[in-house]
Amino acid sequence: MTTELDTPASSNRLADQPAYDPNHLLDSLIDKLQLKNDAALSRALEVAPPVISKIRHRRLPVGASLLIRMHEVSDLSIKDLRGLMGDRRDKFRISDKQFKPKEDVDQTSAG
Repeated sequence: MTTELDTPASSNRLADQPAYDPNHLLDSLIDKLQLKNDAALSRALEVAPPVISKIRHRRLPVGASLLIRMHEVSDLSIKDLRGLMGDRRDKFRISDKQFKPKEDVDQTSAG
C-alpha cells in the first residue's frame, strides 16, 4: 500500500531529489584540487577507491564524515559542497534511534 508520504515528490531523501547529482560534486572536486581521476580523489580524501565508485553509481550516499573531509581538503563550505551535488534541502532529520542509549551495556565492568 502506498501513501502520499511515500511518493518521491514529498520525500526528504536526497536520492529522491530531481537535481541530485553526486557526479557533479566529484567532478568539481577533481577540478578544484587539480587531480587526474577518481583514484587521485580517493587518495586526497583518504577513502578507498570503491567508495568514490559507489557514490558515482548512486549506490552509496555522500555521508557526513566524507562531506566534512571534502570541506577540509577543498576549503569549500559544506553548503557549497551540498549545492554542487544538488542538495537543496533546508532541513535535515536525524533518526531518534541514533540518540537512544544502548540497553545491553554491562555496568559491572565499568569500575
